[in-house]
This record gives sequence, structure tokens and C-alpha cells, in this order.
Amino acid sequence: MTDTSNTRPAEGEAQAPRRRRLHPLMRYIPLIAPVLLWVVPCWVLLYTGQHWPLAVTSAGTALFVLGLIGMPLAMARGHGRRQQDWAAVIGDTLLGTSWIVFTWSVLIGVFVRLALTVAGFGESQDRARIVTWAVLGVAAVLLAWGYAEARRVPRVRRLDVRLPRLGTGLDGLRVALITDTHYGPLDRARWSARVCETVNALEADLVCHTGDIADGTAERRRAQAVPLGTVRATRARVYVTGNHEYYSEAQGWVDLMDELGWEPLRNRHLLLERGGDTLVVAGVDDVTAESSGLAGHRAHLAGALHGADPDLPVLLLAHQPKFIDRAAAAGVDLQLSGHTHGGQIWPFHHLVRIDQPVLAGLSHHGTRTLLYTSRGTGFWGPPFRVFAPSEITLLVLRSPQLPTSP
Repeated sequence: MTDTSNTRPAEGEAQAPRRRRLHPLMRYIPLIAPVLLWVVPCWVLLYTGQHWPLAVTSAGTALFVLGLIGMPLAMARGHGRRQQDWAAVIGDTLLGTSWIVFTWSVLIGVFVRLALTVAGFGESQDRARIVTWAVLGVAAVLLAWGYAEARRVPRVRRLDVRLPRLGTGLDGLRVALITDTHYGPLDRARWSARVCETVNALEADLVCHTGDIADGTAERRRAQAVPLGTVRATRARVYVTGNHEYYSEAQGWVDLMDELGWEPLRNRHLLLERGGDTLVVAGVDDVTAESSGLAGHRAHLAGALHGADPDLPVLLLAHQPKFIDRAAAAGVDLQLSGHTHGGQIWPFHHLVRIDQPVLAGLSHHGTRTLLYTSRGTGFWGPPFRVFAPSEITLLVLRSPQLPTSP
């Protein structure tokens, strides 16, 4: 069996010097980022001309210092060796809060203050205090709204996807996609059950989960994942691993999904037949699988398509959108992915785009390959979603040989 993974040695050699230059800086980012997230808002809100009473300045500074110290400590206890869920919830919430307050301190601190100055509005102290109250007001609204968005059952996003090689017998095939459920420190067993009820209401032929089921081992998050066993599909339920499975004993998740009646597509495929036509439904392990050290785990597209008729259309499940280069080179018709969360908390999407070719939605790659990237069904870490709503996706596959029904 031939391994067709893209090694690109020339490109890797060209990038090596740059990686070596960046490596020392990357080591300090975990130390620098928390300081910036807490110190910048503290300075903007308290020390840029507001002249607050001493009691206000002292109390505000104490809160920021508490956040600066408490956030990394809580995250270390929650996500480190101890894996204490209560600490993870506190740390993740503080991280999301600091990111939102930091973002809007910078934006409002620069643009609103500039606008007020140009307009000649009030004295310097008045403008500074307006900025403070504006930042606090916007942050409070976004935190409340973002929390509600993260915890709600996602809305269903429906779209038709026309595949040139799809036979008429498969026209109208309904594919439901969930991904990045990220069951974790916040118990979401009831939320999980409601998500599954929503998926069942779609009456899909094929239901797909493209990875990142949870943060934690299958044994630890089993209660939240068990409702996935109630999901119904007329043809098949299929699953591939995401990168977070490889932080938490991935084989345990593969075994649990198999136990719950899902088909783990670990570098393999199945055939879906209807009306005399056939669709190849394939899946690969996440691109981080090989570096996990787990025997037999790697992203192996050649293995996934081994034995499949090359003239048949292929639907591929791959957790990360950046697998699309390999999929397009192999002539895959449609790749389904997640991973990006649509950025989850704006403007984090700018950082996601550095690592991934697509943030969300349907995109075209190569001569015939389509990629659909879901914004995810759950949330990771901070329990907030700001300008990046979660989704359950229903894709209706269409054959070009038939007109799309209204």
C-alpha cells in the first residue's frame, strides 16, 4: 500500500530557517500573551487620563492583577496533570473574558477616543471616561450574548451542493454534519441529547462527525457522548478523529464511537448505493495522528481510497480544512471538515486563517474538489461564541443531470 501523504521536502527545507528563527519567540508567547491580555485593558480603562478616585483605581487594578495571576494558575490545574474540571472552567472563562475586554479596549480605546478628539467633544478626562464605560458596556453585552450563543443548540444550516460526477440515483441525498462537539469540563449531556434530537429531525441518509468529540478521555466524557448513540440515519453514521482525540487517548474514542453504532472511517471507505448509483464515503485520521505515537494512526488518503473505483464520486471526511490540498490532488469531489470553529471569538479568526486555508462555508479547490468547513457544533475552551455562530449542517447532494428542486 503506497503512502501518498504530501511530504514536500523542498518546501520543508526552505521553511526550516524561518521555523528556527521563530522557535525562540514561540517559547515566550505563553508568558507574554496573558500579560498583554490583562495589562493593556487595565492601562486603557484606568490609567489613560480618567483620574478615577483612588478607591476605584485600586479596586480595578486589584481585579486585573487577580485575573493575571488566577487565569494561568486555573488553566494549569484544569488542563495540566491534575485535570480538575472546576479549574478548567474558571481558567477558560477568564481567558475568554480577557480576550474580549482586550480586543475592545484596543479598538474603542483607539478609534472612539480619536473620533471624540476630532469632534472636539468634552475635556480629556471626559473622553477617557467615555472610553472606559464604552469598553465595559460592549464587553458585558458580548460576554452575555457570546455565552448564550455557545450554550444553545446550534441552528441548522441547509445548502445544496452540486457534484458533477454524482449519479441521478443519488440526487437529493441528505448528509448531516456535526463536528467539534468538544464535550468537556462544563457538563453538556442535556445539550448533547438536544443536538441529537435536532439531527434526527433532519431525517438524513448519512450523518457525519468530523472529530474533536471531546476534551478528555472517552471514559471521562462518556456521559456527554452517549446521546450520540441515539442519532439516526437511513444509510450510515460515520466518524473520523480530530486533533483533540490525540490529546486524550484517541483509540478510546474510536472504540466508544464504534460501540455507539458509528462507523469509524480510519483511512478506509464504505460504499453508499441508491438508485443504481454509488458514492464512496471515505475518511482519514487527523493530520496530527502520526505525531501522536499511536500505532496505526496517521492521515493516509491512499489507504482510505484503496480499492475504490476511481470513476465514482468521493465524499471525504477530514477534520482539518488544510487536508484539502491532498484531497484535491487525489480528485476527491467533496471534503467535509471542521476544526476552525469559524474563529469562535472575533477577531480570533485572523489567527485561524494563518493555519487554515478556509474559515467556514463552501469553497472550491483544484479542478473539481469542493470543501465544506463547518463552524462547529460546540465550543472549545472559553464558553463564548462571538460573531461565529455554531451550526448543524444539512448538505443536500445534487446531480448536475437533474434540475435542483425548489
